[in-house]
Amino acid sequence: MVPITHRRESMLTILIVDPDPERAQSLCRNLEFLEYDAQIVAPQALEARVGEGSDADALMIGPCHDDNGLLALFRRVRDKDPHLPVIRLGLEDDPAPAGDLEAGTMARVTLPPRFGEVQAALQQVSILRDSRHVSGRPRSVELFRNLVGGSTAIRRVRKLIEQVAGTDASVLLLGESGTGKEVVARHVHYQSNRRYKPFVPVNCGAIPADLLESELFGHEKGAFTGAVSTRRGRFEMANGGTLFLDEIGDMPLAMQVKLLRVVQERTFERVGSNRSVNADVRIIAATHTNLERAIEEGSFREDLYYRLNVFPIDMPPLRERADDLPLLVSDLITRIEHEKRGSIRLTPAALESLCAYSWPGNVRELANLMERLVILYPYGVVDVHDLPEKYQVPASLREVEAECDLGLSPVVVSSQGLPREGLNLKDHLTRLERGLIKQALDEADGVVAHAAKRLNMGRTTLVEKMKKLGIQRPDEAA
Repeated sequence: MVPITHRRESMLTILIVDPDPERAQSLCRNLEFLEYDAQIVAPQALEARVGEGSDADALMIGPCHDDNGLLALFRRVRDKDPHLPVIRLGLEDDPAPAGDLEAGTMARVTLPPRFGEVQAALQQVSILRDSRHVSGRPRSVELFRNLVGGSTAIRRVRKLIEQVAGTDASVLLLGESGTGKEVVARHVHYQSNRRYKPFVPVNCGAIPADLLESELFGHEKGAFTGAVSTRRGRFEMANGGTLFLDEIGDMPLAMQVKLLRVVQERTFERVGSNRSVNADVRIIAATHTNLERAIEEGSFREDLYYRLNVFPIDMPPLRERADDLPLLVSDLITRIEHEKRGSIRLTPAALESLCAYSWPGNVRELANLMERLVILYPYGVVDVHDLPEKYQVPASLREVEAECDLGLSPVVVSSQGLPREGLNLKDHLTRLERGLIKQALDEADGVVAHAAKRLNMGRTTLVEKMKKLGIQRPDEAA
């Protein structure tokens, strides 16, 4: 295949190496249909296509066995370019891969390839390429198995990470529990100039108040009963790197005063010492509580809040980015498979039901559900009736959401009235609002100003609503 020399900047170049020519051609056609620059490469020509100066964004390689020569080729490619993302194609009954083969693989796609698996794998490649070179150094593939999704909300988070990572500004991550705040904190660290120094997390709500000072700043031998030796604190452990203070809203007021001094003066003393230690540390804090309300209630210091809130990032709850759920499900199942803990497949109806659920526990709840389903239905196919009862969203509500997504006129609930088990009114109204906005945009040929007139609201108001609901603007869709 002749390489495409003029391509869109956002188009990924995928090299395909497969001993089955018919399968390689089919995969290539499918990727081209999805607007990827797919190129079939003969095994003997692959090594010349990778390494310094290569335009390849990822390699898709067929089943790697000694008898077809791809295993040795895979290892030579990894030696030549250890940072090239590799998507490994394999059959369901393939034997467990060698350790170096597994470690060098970003994602695995089962043959025959399923659309969801391929899409999830290429999404990871896209994220990696977008953040690939920081300070001239290539990024690790392992990190980008997280923060999966292509919705407007999650792309906005990635953009904010990119903007702040190269600075030393303090970052405050806000959002509900389970939305992935630590994942974002790690992304900020690994995209910064501090990435080769430690990333040290501390859960401020999990450490007793009388031990938190010693945990953060360390202590000298004999400083208190039980201090039988000198101990470094988390600030010293994170020297030159990043300290992640999770659940900062749960920190006692007395400790907030001491933390404020460290943030301001960049020095601290171990418990039982009067010698100052420099704190070359970038602080990223996170909380699920409303700190402004906590300030009003007197449980959080206003001066510390403004020191930490230099660059806030709001994490969207999963219910506001339901479009990402199929990708998240695929990614979570892939991780379970990589850990040799089993596998499952979900039917379209089961996915539809999960997309309509409100997810109060966010991505953490989804991850727990996938693990539970793998235990309940090992290597099985999960349908709606196999889901735990609370995830079985009534068909009437799923139909409403489908109508909203298709831009059809949504109904209030159904002709039979409220479902017997009730509904989440806020989530239901959000779905209706999203559907009406999409319908107005479709009827206005994507012109936001015209859609705003149809909805009898100002253009700016509509743009803000679209951001809140995770609706992509037409001029962003390309």
